[in-house]
Amino acid sequence: MTGLSRRRKIGWLVVLLACTGLYAALHFRVNAVKSEVRLAERQVVQLEEERLLLETEFLTRSSQQQLDDWNEIEFGYKAPRPGQYLENERQLAAYGVPRGVDAPQPVRVARSDVPETGSEFETMVSPLTGRPIDAAMFGPGRPTLRTVARAESGPARIPLSAVIDGSEQ
Repeated sequence: MTGLSRRRKIGWLVVLLACTGLYAALHFRVNAVKSEVRLAERQVVQLEEERLLLETEFLTRSSQQQLDDWNEIEFGYKAPRPGQYLENERQLAAYGVPRGVDAPQPVRVARSDVPETGSEFETMVSPLTGRPIDAAMFGPGRPTLRTVARAESGPARIPLSAVIDGSEQ
């Protein structure tokens, strides 16, 4: 019985080793298939991106062709030729013509000839009255521009009484 039992143990050991070998071979085969699947997925993603790029290119070119057709049929625009570029301002000025008799006067920019007062800012003028705002209007008990601006969130609010004539309403 010891010989039979020893053969059984060796038989089970052989079966166990054969199953382990088959499992290892199956495991390696599964990993090989997984890597092939990953490679195929990468190729599919790459081909999708290439297809999207080509589709965008095709749509862009067809839009350009359509715009070119519209331009030729509807608008008649042409690309500038080298002879149409100007080299300097004098050539541009040569294209100018004198103002006609019935042409409106050109727009002029107003300029202030107020002498410099030495301060960075000019005196504030009330938009309602047009008179200069006196610094005394912001005396004790009256809100100053700085306290009003700091006290409230959002845009600065200036009381009209401080701007108009100093009277409270």
